[in-house]
Parts: sequence; C-alpha cells; structure tokens
Amino acid sequence: MSESTNIETSAALARARKIPRTHFYRVVWRWHFYAGLFVVPFMVMLALTGSIYLFKPQLDRLMYRELMYVAPQWRENSATEQVEAVRQAYPDAQVIAFTPNPQMARSSEATIKTADGRDLTVYINPFSKQILGEMDTENNFQALVVRLHGELMIGRVGDSLVELAASWGLVLLVSGLYLWFPRTGSRVWGVLLPRLNRRNKRVFWRDLHAVSGLYGVLVVGFMILTGLPWSGFWGTNFARVWDRYPAQKSASGFKSAVLTGSLNSTTNKTVPWAVEQMPMPQSSVGVGHEHHSPQAALSAGAMPNAAANLDSIITLAKERGMPEGFVVTMPQGEEGVYTISAPLGDPLRQATLHVDQYSGKVLADVRWRDYGLVPKATEMGIALHEGKYFGLANQLLMLFAAMVVVVLAVSGTVMWWQRRPAKTLGAPPKPPNFPLWKGAVAIIVVLGLAFPMVGISLVSVLLLDYLVLSRIQHLKRVFG
Repeated sequence: MSESTNIETSAALARARKIPRTHFYRVVWRWHFYAGLFVVPFMVMLALTGSIYLFKPQLDRLMYRELMYVAPQWRENSATEQVEAVRQAYPDAQVIAFTPNPQMARSSEATIKTADGRDLTVYINPFSKQILGEMDTENNFQALVVRLHGELMIGRVGDSLVELAASWGLVLLVSGLYLWFPRTGSRVWGVLLPRLNRRNKRVFWRDLHAVSGLYGVLVVGFMILTGLPWSGFWGTNFARVWDRYPAQKSASGFKSAVLTGSLNSTTNKTVPWAVEQMPMPQSSVGVGHEHHSPQAALSAGAMPNAAANLDSIITLAKERGMPEGFVVTMPQGEEGVYTISAPLGDPLRQATLHVDQYSGKVLADVRWRDYGLVPKATEMGIALHEGKYFGLANQLLMLFAAMVVVVLAVSGTVMWWQRRPAKTLGAPPKPPNFPLWKGAVAIIVVLGLAFPMVGISLVSVLLLDYLVLSRIQHLKRVFG
C-alpha cells in the first residue's frame, strides 16, 4: 500500500471520528419525520376504527338487542326447522351458515345469500321460529368500521396502503426510540416524565410525544405486529411459510384446491387464521347420493334422506366438545363438506371440523394442540389484538395502545407545525458529507427483508430522491 493511500485512509478515519453525534441524530430524525408524514393519517384512522371494533360485543348488545335476545320457552325447535323457516321467508336465497343460539336467551343466526348477491344475517327465535329481523353482513355499522380499518373501503389497494403504513409504523417506533434516548441533561424530566409546567409550548409537545412513546412503544409495536397477519401481502406470504396443515391430519380425500380460508371474508372471519391454508376435503358422493344431498333436499322443502343433516351435524359438534357459539357452514356443491368452527376469541378452545355431508364422517378435526408454534403465537396475538382474550381488561389495554397512537400523531403533527418554515415541508436538514451509517443500514435491511413493503417502498423513495427530487431545485428546497 502506498504512502499516499495510507494518508488518505488516515484522513478519512479522522473525518469519521470527528462526525458530531448530532449528525446521527439529524439523520434518524429526518427519516422519522418522513415516515411520520406518511404514516400519521393512517395510524390515526386505524386507532380510531380499532377502538370502536374493540367494543363490538358491547355495541352489538346495545344496538341490536331486539335481534339478539329472546324470551326462553319450554321447547326449542330443531336447527333444521329453524333453517326451513328461513327458507320460507327467503325462498330465493341460499343458506350459507347456521349458528345455534349460544344461550337460552339468545337467538339463532342464519347467514344467507340473496338472489341479488347480498349476504344477510337472519335472526331466528329458536322457540317460535319467528324471523326477528335481518342485517346486511357487509353494510352494517361494525362491518363498515372493519372495512375502513382493514382496506379503507377501497379493496385491495386500500389493504396494501394500510399494510404499508403499518409496516412503516415499526420504523417509526425504532427510530423514535433512538431519538428518545437521553444524551445530555436530566435523565428524568423529558425522558421518563414530561415537563408539563413549562411555558415553552414546544418543550411541552416534545415531552408529551417522547414520554408517551416510551411507555406505549411495546404495546403499540405488539398491536402493529399482531394486526399484520390479516393483511393481504405480508399476511398471505407469512401464512404460506408458517401456517401449515398438520401432516398427521392429512388424508387421501384432501385433493381439493379450495382452502379453508375461503370461508372467511373481510368483515366475517368464520375460521381461525391458523387453518386458512388447510385444503378443504371433499365429501364422497356415493351411489344414490348424487342428486339427493341435504342441501338439495332442504331446498325442495323435504328432510334429507342421507345419514347426515344439520341436526346430526350439530349433535356431532356437541359430542366433540365444540364450545357454545360454534358456526356450521353448509356444504357447497355435491362434493362440499359441513365445516364446524369455533370460537375465534379464545385460541385455546379453537376447533375446526370438516364433515362429509352424506355419511357424517369427520374428515378433519384440528384443534389448538395441532397448531405449530408460530400459528399458536399468531392466534394468541390476534385474540389479544381484538380484545377478545381476557375480557374488559384486554379491551382497555388495546384501547390504551390506540390512544397512545393518537397522542403520538397529534403531538408529532403539532411539533412539525410549530417549527415548519413557510413554503417547505420543514424536514430536518441532511447533515453535509455524512458517511454510510452501517448500523442503520443493517437495521433497515432487516426490516426490509422481514417486511417487504418497507424494503420496496424504501428503494422507491431513494430512487425518487436521487432521480427527481435532488435534481430539481424547487423540489429540493421544498423537501429539504
């Protein structure tokens, strides 16, 4: 190595050693700022809609009490009789699923698809077979909240935007922790406790932002991570890697390309996440059964001659220890199966059964014990995320996380507005001659690989910055 090369290397090392620590802070702040600028509107929307959905059980009881509750009587009609009452009331509709009344004072529910393509939930008094009313499954208050929460009510594009914002929310948390870490001054005020009595409003909003972020970072991070499994891109690919149907449960009848997850929709989750990738088995169409399935018989107004019918399926579910609140999805087509699933709120009691529609033979019975480690963790996370695992305390914990998100969004926006120069975004300036920060690059690479939406969007932003923003003076001034 030549003497001049050694001199240049030494000079570069010397310059690197002289990089002020504030330059690292400004680089992280800059990325934190731009990520927040994109994420804040989405995170506020997710926090508010999620807070509403957390209390769905209480809201449903308040809003739909006349549909959900009945006066118990001495005799309860069979499930088949209740479904027949639904068919008479909706002669052109197809019954998709049936939920027996989980308690004596509760109504039964039938999900139907009407001739014009609507999905309705019909409420039945199990004692009198009276139709208490109906609810549009896709167009009721909670369904609209869920669609706004999951896909901004614009389908797949909205789902991708929500997933992108949630993924960048994790970047905000990581960079926020770096910015919070105390470097000088007090280790308590402004770090562990906010300085609320200061006349300086910028200090007030800064402390509110930093301290609330510190105490909420774990639960907010948990909330983001446990929401991602239901997302379109990350959730689907995550499921394909980890959500494997137990090998010991496989059977020769599993030749269908239809997955159990097809029973789920955006607003109605019938089966657990952990079995979404499980192939649907097929019923064995025996001699004499080809045109006499239970569905066909019921639609013709007669009781089925086959061994299995809705009543026997419900009896089987109870014999197998299915908890109250289970749902029976009807077979679709001659090779379709009955699917019994329950409940989504308590992962430890989850069960999914596929039953031959003719013989009543159980083709698959998957419980919590059959899940792998990752599906178990995911199901537990989803239940906690939705506030369903340990009652009101779970709901309040996740409500706290949602309110932390709102406080962070509001305080961050106020901080930006207070310091924003006229006619610019007010982004923190980029430090001059800043070298490649290997530690930060490593973190971004890990996040980009774990959450591809982050990696793809980051590469896109860097290309936009290099090819466009940095080459047009007006844009360069506006975006800093």
